[in-house]
Formats: sequence, structure tokens, C-alpha cells
Amino acid sequence: MAVLLLMSLSNMKAQESLFRIEEGSISFESNAPLEVIKARSGELRGLINPGKRTFAFSIPMSSFQGFNSPLQREHFNENYLESSKYPNATFSGKIIEDIQFDQQGTYSIRAKGVLSIHGIEQERIIKSRLTIKETVLEVQSDFTVLLEEHNISIPKIVYQKIAEEIQVQIQATFSKN
Repeated sequence: MAVLLLMSLSNMKAQESLFRIEEGSISFESNAPLEVIKARSGELRGLINPGKRTFAFSIPMSSFQGFNSPLQREHFNENYLESSKYPNATFSGKIIEDIQFDQQGTYSIRAKGVLSIHGIEQERIIKSRLTIKETVLEVQSDFTVLLEEHNISIPKIVYQKIAEEIQVQIQATFSKN
């Protein structure tokens, strides 16, 4: 769904000023009793339409690097996230606050939309920090994802090694098209 939104935002008329991710990363941490797992991807993609206060983000699940071993990364993609079946995680929706994108400053905002992971969509409100600097937007966000809300099962054998609640951090710099 967010992929369609990304495509439709990309095809908007040239007079609409869009911001596209120039540089973006997403990282996650699973802090379980017996193990801490961290991974990061620099392949975050996204658009913001300031006129409509809409946004769309997408990340290829197989792009995450890090983990504690290559086997752990393989299990992440094949067993838990099923990355070949559900290749992208997406988040799209609308910024709740009425931000003036032509006024520089740092703002606390709430992004309301649909977060899709592992083929399961959940409506979420995610708090973020938005910094506006002339023709650049910087977005920073920290939030959690509950595995059970996205139908991601953890086998009992590794239950103490994978947290049920995953900490997620996003950093993105947008520039005007």
C-alpha cells in the first residue's frame, strides 16, 4: 500500500513541492534476557508532501546488516520476517500537526498512518522530531514494534534470545525535488 503511495506521490505534478529522502537509515534493537541483537539499513526511502502533510516510507527487509552472526541474519530474513514473501516494511499516512514547512525550526510532530510489517497492517501514531532548514527536512524518530502485532512468531527454543518488543530508530534527511 505504501509503495503505491510512494509511486503516486512521485507522479504528482511538478508544481507540488515534494521532499524526498536524500539520506536515511533505520536501525533496530532486540534486547532480550539472553541476547542483544542490533541491525541497521541505510536503504530507507520516503517522500513528504508538505502541502497535504502526507508521507510514505519504505525499507527493504533484506537490506538490514549487523546481527551477531550471518546465521542470525539468515533466520531474520527466512524464518521470522519472511523477506522473500514480504520484501518491504512500509509506513504511510499524514502528519497530524499543522506544520508550516516554510518556517525553519524544530518541531515535535505525530505521524498517523498504517505501519505494515510482515504483511500485517497496524494503524499507528508515531512521535517524531522534524527539523526544517531552508530546503532540507530532518526527521528523527524512536518507537517500538510488538512482534505479535505483526504476526511474527518466536519459537520457544529462542524465546529468551529475541525480545517481543523491538526498539526502532529512524534518521532521515529530505531535500526538495
